[in-house]
Amino acid sequence: MERRTLGATGLDVGAIGLGCMPMSWAYSTSQQRGDRSLRAVHAALDAGVSLLDTADMYGPFTNELLLGRVLRERRADAFVATKCGLLVGDGHIVANGRPSYVRRACDASLRRLQTDVIDLYQLHRVDPEVPVEETWGAMAELVTAGKVRALGWCAVGVRRARRAGPYGGATPWRDVYGGTIRQLDRVQQVFPVSTVQAELSVWSPEALARLLPWCAARGVGFLAAMPLGSGFLTGTLTPGSGFERDDPRARHPRFTAEMMAANQPLVAGLRRVAERHGGAVAGVTPAQVALAWTLAQGRHVVPVPGTKRECWAVENAGAARLALTARDLAEIAALPPARGSWD
Repeated sequence: MERRTLGATGLDVGAIGLGCMPMSWAYSTSQQRGDRSLRAVHAALDAGVSLLDTADMYGPFTNELLLGRVLRERRADAFVATKCGLLVGDGHIVANGRPSYVRRACDASLRRLQTDVIDLYQLHRVDPEVPVEETWGAMAELVTAGKVRALGWCAVGVRRARRAGPYGGATPWRDVYGGTIRQLDRVQQVFPVSTVQAELSVWSPEALARLLPWCAARGVGFLAAMPLGSGFLTGTLTPGSGFERDDPRARHPRFTAEMMAANQPLVAGLRRVAERHGGAVAGVTPAQVALAWTLAQGRHVVPVPGTKRECWAVENAGAARLALTARDLAEIAALPPARGSWD
């Protein structure tokens, strides 16, 4: 698989990552099985994927424990990215950015992951009760101590406000990441940010306006979360099929039967591009086109699609071999913007 370099510290990873959250958190929990997830991780590593993205809150804790079973055997093949800063309680999630907690959380993650060092330690959320410089400073101390190689920032979950307009428009999206960028500028004065993780996909391109350029101008890697639109862009979800009650898509405005039907032109557009590259005969799928589009947004971009199934992990990894043409990219840019609120 093609390799990409993230951040000024030269983090070397496969061009496609693996989001491990669905294996232990949200998304059809009745189908979460450790044996299946382990096969998915091994298959991804075999296909050239190296970046494994997890967090202590996934489960909570069980996702890191699962990856620890893989890392015990294949640490040299993996680039471990985990997160701290969120605590899961009984029916609620709260941020905790206190330095003492950050230090304890790191030690606990190291134990669960069965490793001596975390390659990328990301701040999952900013604690509004703690100056972000204090939290980031505590994380920087972990680098000095040799427990962490580099630091990343997670901006997934920032509220989105959109206005109509094509992807190729001058400013199709309001600046929903302005506050994030101001915080990033602050912590950059404390310790370098190696990566920023935020949502980026064909149906959620808000990061293209300012966040992605901010990263490119500073040599910061960009981890594209949910590059398959929580599964919608794969073309495997049928409008009205429904989701399990504990699946967040069951309550998501874009995953109502009406909105899924209204956004089918996006999937149809991706499928047309896939067919031009051979389609099913060549093994090219709409999901791979969506991932290839994300890869085409910059050499500093690594999409991190999540899955718990071996077949999808292998298919996603195959997107690294798909080179979209200028015609492909122009056709995707001309697709209608996604309909429905993303909040």
